Amino acid sequence: MGTVHFSRKDIPARRVVVTGIGLVSALGVGVDQTWDAVKNGKNGIRLITHFDASQYTSKIAGEATAFDPIDFMDRKDSRKMDRFIQFAVAAAKMAVEDSSIPLESLDSDRVGVYIGSGIGGIGTIEANHKVLIEKGPGRVSPFFLISTIINEASGQVSIIYKARGPNSAIATACSTGTHAIGDSFRIIARGDADIMLAGGAEAPITPLGVAGFCVIRALSTRNDEPEKASRPFDAQRDGFIVGEGSGILVLEERGAALRRGADIYAEIIGYGMSGDGFHVSSPRLDGYGAYLSMKNAIDDAGLAPEDVDYINAHGTSTVYNDKIETLAIKNLFKASVKKTGISSTKSMSGHLLGAAGGLEGGILALTLKNQVMPPTINYENPDPECDLDYVPNMARPAEIRFAMSNSFGFGGTNGTLVFKKFEE
Repeated sequence: MGTVHFSRKDIPARRVVVTGIGLVSALGVGVDQTWDAVKNGKNGIRLITHFDASQYTSKIAGEATAFDPIDFMDRKDSRKMDRFIQFAVAAAKMAVEDSSIPLESLDSDRVGVYIGSGIGGIGTIEANHKVLIEKGPGRVSPFFLISTIINEASGQVSIIYKARGPNSAIATACSTGTHAIGDSFRIIARGDADIMLAGGAEAPITPLGVAGFCVIRALSTRNDEPEKASRPFDAQRDGFIVGEGSGILVLEERGAALRRGADIYAEIIGYGMSGDGFHVSSPRLDGYGAYLSMKNAIDDAGLAPEDVDYINAHGTSTVYNDKIETLAIKNLFKASVKKTGISSTKSMSGHLLGAAGGLEGGILALTLKNQVMPPTINYENPDPECDLDYVPNMARPAEIRFAMSNSFGFGGTNGTLVFKKFEE
């Protein structure tokens, strides 16, 4: 009898749970501040303070005003990191602490880090370009490159925890955080790691970053009412509000988490991706790219659309995204959409670009843990093209077993995650 050879394809996929969450945004620093803001519909949008925005068409943003890097690292180290890396380090530290996972006593070869960013260290690039022009090349910071490249967020976190498992980064615009979590889910499921720190980080509220979005008329100009500016699915929406921060999750193989008595937020059961193949910045008008991403995730989870109780929508507050995402949800969910709660927490946080999926993945896990649907605030004027249940203005207690999060990005890159309420 010949030798029988097995491949990893012969091994059933391992189950993956969320055991730690670290969040930084305009909604606060940490799980408690963030969830308190979300469930109470608090708004984090304010006038920009990071720079003089008086000449900009959009003067508002979701700044992480409560964040101080010195709370998470010493001052000397903070000066070597762009703000997006500071966010990632802080969120990762909070997530690990929240998980109570004893990383120092575990096999570091089986612990990985996967943190992405849509833009990376744009603030450091701007500052050093100014130095180059005004003072010459010899005065550019020796930390310039390691402060700007996107994978340094993963690199710094892996160094802190001596994590030698899979280490990567991704830059897929506004789908980045979702793709990082989804790819990490797959890494654990196929047996390449037991623990992953996954999510996104972004610090785009800079003179050049905001100017770039202003000139393509992507941002809201409701400058006189910052707290009313982000209004996903509302008929009077006029653009998104740029935000900053990070969302990092500790993902863990379910069996190991149970054996150590971990407090589990939720289980990840599905991940889908797609491309629009349509336009560099506009979503496909028939919503097929979003539809396919959601369908792939639901199929991966082994569910039917009617099984999904809640969707944390991409919901950017732009004219095209909100109606196209609504169309895609209708086309996939059909009649069952009437019983599905949908909300956009970007109405409170602003849009964190590459970090959006990380923040919203954390909020989705908290939604399942607490059995409360977050609201879409500022929903005041119904739009006939956006006519679903957007959980308007007030959080809603509900029985939620399966929940989904969408992220769609420039270039037509789409990602969707499906989480399940944890059940032993």
